[in-house]
Amino acid sequence: MGAGKTTLVKGIAEGLGIQESITSPTYTIISEYEGANKKLYHMDLYRIDTLEEFELLGTDEMIYGDDITVIEWSEKISDYLPKNTIIITISILPDKTRKLEIAGIV
Repeated sequence: MGAGKTTLVKGIAEGLGIQESITSPTYTIISEYEGANKKLYHMDLYRIDTLEEFELLGTDEMIYGDDITVIEWSEKISDYLPKNTIIITISILPDKTRKLEIAGIV
């Protein structure tokens, strides 16, 4: 919590030309934004307890489609993610700076 996940999504949204205000979808679970060429789906799975609960949200097109989907707390559904998923891990260092680790870029 407080690592900068939503701030990262704001940067991605800016790169997609999205003008809307980006907020954390903690209570709505999924927010959708219209970009210049692609939609951005921002999911916060903090309140999701099981993979089955996630599947009931009907997210197949969001996860496997051509748009951009950013998922906070994605480890809860790791078995559901496509093989070409890019994983970004944000850590807060002792000096309060952030460290980003990126895996899955081919």
